[in-house]
Amino acid sequence: MSEMRVVRDYAQAPNVVWAALTDPALVPLWTSTGQGGRPEGFRTEVGTRFKYIGKPFPGWDGIVRCEVLEVEEHRLLRYDWRNKETDEPTVVTNILEALPDGGTRLTWEHTGFRGVEGLFMAKLLGRVRRKMLDEGLPAVLNDLDQHGRLRPGSTLRPRG
Repeated sequence: MSEMRVVRDYAQAPNVVWAALTDPALVPLWTSTGQGGRPEGFRTEVGTRFKYIGKPFPGWDGIVRCEVLEVEEHRLLRYDWRNKETDEPTVVTNILEALPDGGTRLTWEHTGFRGVEGLFMAKLLGRVRRKMLDEGLPAVLNDLDQHGRLRPGSTLRPRG
């Protein structure tokens, strides 16, 4: 099996990082550095089935099918991930840890890839995810206030 793990530290508090990861209007603002990814039907409730809607390309319809598996507000979000309804699920885990300086360490993991196709997907998604976490997420975090809302005058536009 293949897996990916990305660890990044951000200056913002866990509640702000949590908002950027879970607010359906904010998520597309930082995932757009990859292939997009607008959550449809997402709620931070175990058992919630939702979809990430992205830009399709040959061999992929642009939809990732997910189900929330575990939630600990401001600390943990885990959900399964299927590119096709018939795929064996992989699992995405976001772990947030408060840092002594008031910031947050985000550990993002995607596990459960199988076979040659899984190895390819792990490499592709790993590259895309690193770009999102290195470029997209920091840009959004820098435009959020201490409550995780876009600051007045932000040039970012929430999508829903």
